[in-house]
Amino acid sequence: MKMEQPIFFQPAPVQPATRLQRLGDAMLRHRGLIVAAQWAVVAFYLALVTVPAFLPLPGASASVLNNLTLLAQFMFWGIWWPFVIVSTLALGRVWCGVFCPEGTLTELASRHGLGRPVPRWLKWGGWPFAAFVITTVYGQLVSVYEYPKAVLLVLGGSTVAAVAVGFVYGKGKRVWCRHLCPVSGVFALLARLAPVHFRVDREKWDAAAATHPAPVDCAPLLDMRRMKSGSQCHMCGRCSGQRDAVALAPRLPGAEVANLKPAEAGAWEARLLVFGIIGTAVGAFQWSSSPWFVMIKTRIAEWLIERDSFALLQDNAPWWLLTHYPEANDVFTWLDGIGVLAYICATALILGGWITLWLRLAGALLPGSTKQNAHWLAYALIPMGGLGVFLGLSSLTVTLIKAEGVIMPWLPEVRGALLALAALWSLWLGGRMLFALPGASSAARLTTLVCLSTAIGGVVLPWIYLFYIW
Repeated sequence: MKMEQPIFFQPAPVQPATRLQRLGDAMLRHRGLIVAAQWAVVAFYLALVTVPAFLPLPGASASVLNNLTLLAQFMFWGIWWPFVIVSTLALGRVWCGVFCPEGTLTELASRHGLGRPVPRWLKWGGWPFAAFVITTVYGQLVSVYEYPKAVLLVLGGSTVAAVAVGFVYGKGKRVWCRHLCPVSGVFALLARLAPVHFRVDREKWDAAAATHPAPVDCAPLLDMRRMKSGSQCHMCGRCSGQRDAVALAPRLPGAEVANLKPAEAGAWEARLLVFGIIGTAVGAFQWSSSPWFVMIKTRIAEWLIERDSFALLQDNAPWWLLTHYPEANDVFTWLDGIGVLAYICATALILGGWITLWLRLAGALLPGSTKQNAHWLAYALIPMGGLGVFLGLSSLTVTLIKAEGVIMPWLPEVRGALLALAALWSLWLGGRMLFALPGASSAARLTTLVCLSTAIGGVVLPWIYLFYIW
């Protein structure tokens, strides 16, 4: 009788780690270097926020090269914030997890604070929207881009609030960053476009549960086991290699948005994008250059003077409420403040309303809830929102560089190219989302894409006015 030979099963070969995976693992191994970098950024940030506020305003001959106040202005608004936007689009929320001073300080406070549980009211999904809009509008009223006292008030106030929230809530976690930070919602949307993320293999995670009982020290309070999106991940590297299931990995830019299902779209995220990042931000960047703003304000002032009504023409508001710097010949009247507030709100409502109208029309053509479909389609506009904020913030970069005598004749072409890139990227994302949607006819998909194109056109138009007409 012929004996059967035993069969030996060979284990599947272990795939070698990719460069990105090794980079993620290195972030975990060299956590001490990241912490050192964080505290260096904290020291640099606190110096730039506080010191210029106690110095005299720069004179007419001052330069970025010889004046600390102008240098701090250039560092914050000319380099820091524009390129934080770029870094989030390119690398996800690395800024939040590796460099952000508020994140570092709120986590420290939480480790030594009261450790109270996060209350239900603090988890309200509308806080990122409310915080972004309030901070943006208030920053315009006090001229945060121009004056160091306003920087200390707005950014310093945010930092104090972050420390206070960290001290009261959580146990070594970043409750402020997760729920209340004014730019957390912005970064969460932009990070969905990033070509890198920490990918979680759910099967490996579950299989290793018995042998790897230690939890992940995730500062933004994520459920790592179920993490599919990079929107809330701070890219700090603390989870890299956990249970052999978490690894830094590449993906197609915008793939997370393209694979998003309508049921996964968040109403507050859509509102933040449409009425906040696009609508409110455009109004904030545009009002100071708008001839419409000047015309309307002038006619209202004339109407008030004709009727001997001068209350709104007074310029006695304190600097922490409205811009008030007589030594720089920059003083807001009450009418100026009301005008700025009205212009930004009107821009947000008109532009956001235009986008919402076309998204609702598009959503009605698709299977399922019209409202939910509109929220889902809004995610295709993330490139328009992100690159728009970058263009707006970089306008101050351009202004400061021009003041140093640097001429940039290529600037209009670069701005036009970025606007075109943002529009085409949004259209491409919308097309991928629509053609992956089951149950919709080809005619409905194409008509929906036309509606989305019309909404995008409405977003591009204000930037054309700002950069090429006014």
